[in-house]
Amino acid sequence: MHLRFSSEDEAFRREVAAWLADALGGEFAVARGRGGPGDEHAVLDERRAWERKLGADGWIGVGWPREAGGRGLSLIQQVIWYEEYARAGGPGRLGHIGEGLLGPTLIAFGTDEQKRTFLPPILRGEALWCQGYSEPNAGSDLANVQTRARLDGNEWVIDGQKVWTSWAQWSDWCFVVARCDPESQRHKGLAYLLVPMRQPGVEIRPIVQITGDSEFSEVFFDAARTDAANIVGAPGDGWKVAMGTLAFERGASTLGQQLLFQNELDEICRVAKANGAASDPAIRQRLAHAWMGLQIQRANALRTLSRPERAELAREAMITKLFWASWHRDLGKLAMDVLGPAAELAAGAPYDLTRLQRLFLFTRSDTIYAGSNQIQRNLIAERALGLPREAR
Repeated sequence: MHLRFSSEDEAFRREVAAWLADALGGEFAVARGRGGPGDEHAVLDERRAWERKLGADGWIGVGWPREAGGRGLSLIQQVIWYEEYARAGGPGRLGHIGEGLLGPTLIAFGTDEQKRTFLPPILRGEALWCQGYSEPNAGSDLANVQTRARLDGNEWVIDGQKVWTSWAQWSDWCFVVARCDPESQRHKGLAYLLVPMRQPGVEIRPIVQITGDSEFSEVFFDAARTDAANIVGAPGDGWKVAMGTLAFERGASTLGQQLLFQNELDEICRVAKANGAASDPAIRQRLAHAWMGLQIQRANALRTLSRPERAELAREAMITKLFWASWHRDLGKLAMDVLGPAAELAAGAPYDLTRLQRLFLFTRSDTIYAGSNQIQRNLIAERALGLPREAR
């Protein structure tokens, strides 16, 4: 894909760069470059305020259609926004799941009332969302969902457990895939529910990771409740809606993820130049290979976005998770090799890790969460290439 920027696009780039340069000064200067993988707990108050600043100035939902409250920016302008955000060191987004996943899902599948209720708080940077998909026995095999939901008058009652729920302890709402037909199996009989997190029936238990932080949590639903109207699609449509969310996850939102990757690679290159590691030809080759991998990710995201927008995974999008997870894991290894012996040094617990040490520890999980590499290869084989399942 060859991007060509018109004079109007370049004027927009200058507008974005000027706004970021001004906005990331003062109270938000401390948040520059913070909040990436392995650094999710950094400067939380400032990043919450940053979300509200983005919302107040109209920089949330830039790709959403205008009728949904977004800016309706062209693909080229969305690319410019993400590029300049990365260049300015914009902090890791706390509102990413609401803006990049739940919002587009409601635009595609939600009722008018759901859009009026849930989209504006996301656009204002006020409501934070988490994703209630994985369970102890339904991770990569998502269709094995056992969390139950039943109608009780004008409310859904939810019982069950979710795990590996990113940002659960900070979120106001969770979109939950639950089994609404107790007789159903696998992909059938599921519901996609919007559930408030701050209620007596929801217990959140943070999971301490090897980084020392707790980005992920277990979430237990014990007769948790949500309004009967807070179902996206009809009962039984949960799988279709959930797959729509995954389609959006592997579309525009991946550009935001890649800007964090770019900042990490830039830091590795800076350290390599500073400590002399860049004089090693093997290290230089690996740095070049990492840069090429990031360009491939960007190009694939752009060709995916260039397709007519629809809430289903395009063939091009099905390789996204497998590619970036393996690439990012290798980037963590490269970071340690660039650091050399210093990579193994840290103060005693609680460990005061450097940015690159946190990166390495976090990337150990990349090829497991959100569908392991093995499951991703099965999905590519069956859904993208149309290969038959192995006879059992």
